[in-house]
Amino acid sequence: MKVFVWPWFIFAMIFLHLGRFEMLAADAAVVNAEFIFEKAPFRQCHASTIAEARNGLVAAWFGGTREKNQDVGIWLSRYDNVNWTPPTEVANGVQSATTRQPCWNPVLFQPRKGPLLLFYKVGPNPSEWWGMLTQSEDGGRTWGKPRRLPDGILGPIKNKSIQLANGDILCRSSTEDHGWRVHFERTTDAGAGWQKSEPVNDGLKLAAIQQSILSLSEGHLQAVGRTRQQRIFEISSLDGGKTWDEMRLTQLPNPNSGIDAVTLKDGRHLLVYNHTVRNRSPLNVALSADGKAWEAALVLEDTPGEFSYPAIIQTADGLAHITYTWKRQRVKHVVLDPGKLKGKPIRDEAWPE
Repeated sequence: MKVFVWPWFIFAMIFLHLGRFEMLAADAAVVNAEFIFEKAPFRQCHASTIAEARNGLVAAWFGGTREKNQDVGIWLSRYDNVNWTPPTEVANGVQSATTRQPCWNPVLFQPRKGPLLLFYKVGPNPSEWWGMLTQSEDGGRTWGKPRRLPDGILGPIKNKSIQLANGDILCRSSTEDHGWRVHFERTTDAGAGWQKSEPVNDGLKLAAIQQSILSLSEGHLQAVGRTRQQRIFEISSLDGGKTWDEMRLTQLPNPNSGIDAVTLKDGRHLLVYNHTVRNRSPLNVALSADGKAWEAALVLEDTPGEFSYPAIIQTADGLAHITYTWKRQRVKHVVLDPGKLKGKPIRDEAWPE
C-alpha cells in the first residue's frame, strides 16, 4: 500500500508548491501598495485618476458627502518621491453665490508637450453634466482658471486620453442621455478645438460607456469598456480612431462598473476590472499579448466591499501604477512590475484558483 500512496503524496506536494510558487510570483509583481491618504476632509471619494507629470505622479478623484451631493469637488494629491501630499480641492461646482453643482469623474492627462490637463464634469447627474478643463504648468502644484468645454463636448468621461503619433489627443467619451452610447472626441491643439464622432453603438441593445483605448499597432486601436450586459465590450479602429467597426461583447464579466486598460511599452496589455457580474469585488488584473485574448494575472482585492473604478498608467521607468476606489473611503495606489506578471488561462469565465 505504501508503495502506491507515496508517489501520489509526492505529486500532491509538488502541485501545492507549484500553486504557491505561482501565487508568490504574482505577489512579487507588486512593488508597493498604499493609500494615497489616511484622513481627508470629505466623507466619501470615488473615480480616481493618475498621471505622470514632468515632475512626478499626480492623482485626483471626486470627494464630498456622497456622490451627487452639491459639496462634491475635485481633489488632488502629488507624490513628492517620498509621500503623497495631503488632498487639496482644486475644482468645485460653484456656479454663483447661491448655486453649486456636484463635480464628477476627473481625468488627468499629460501630453508629450504642454501643460498637465485635468478634465472633469459638473452637473446634477450624468445625463445633464457638462465638460470642464483646467491646466497646470507646474505639474499639478497650481492650476489655471477652469473653462467649460464647447457645447456637446464632454472630454474623457472616466479614463485617460491617448495621444496619437501625429499629436492628436483622442478622448474616450460617452453619454447617458439617450441610452448609454460611446463616442470619441479629438483635439489637435490640447483642448482649444474639438471634433466629435457619432455614437458607435445604439445605447439600448448594447448599452456601453467609459471606454479605454489600447494601441495594437500603428493606427490600429482597440477600445474596451463597461456595459449593462454583464460583459466588457470591445470595438476596433484601423484608422487611428476616425472610424470604428461593430461593437461586440467579450467573455470577460462586468458588474456594470468602470474598468481601465493600458498598452505597455513591450506591446502587451493590462486590464483592471471586477471579474464578476455582481457587486464590485474582486478587483482583478488581466494580461493580454494581442488585446483580444486575456489571461488572469493578479487579484488586487477579494474581500467584501467596493473596490472599483480603477485607473492604470505605465510610467517612464516601466512600472505600472493603479489607483482605485477603496470602499468609497480612500484611494488606493498599487505599483506593479509588469515584467513579473504571468498569465494563467481563464476557462469557462472562471478566474483560476
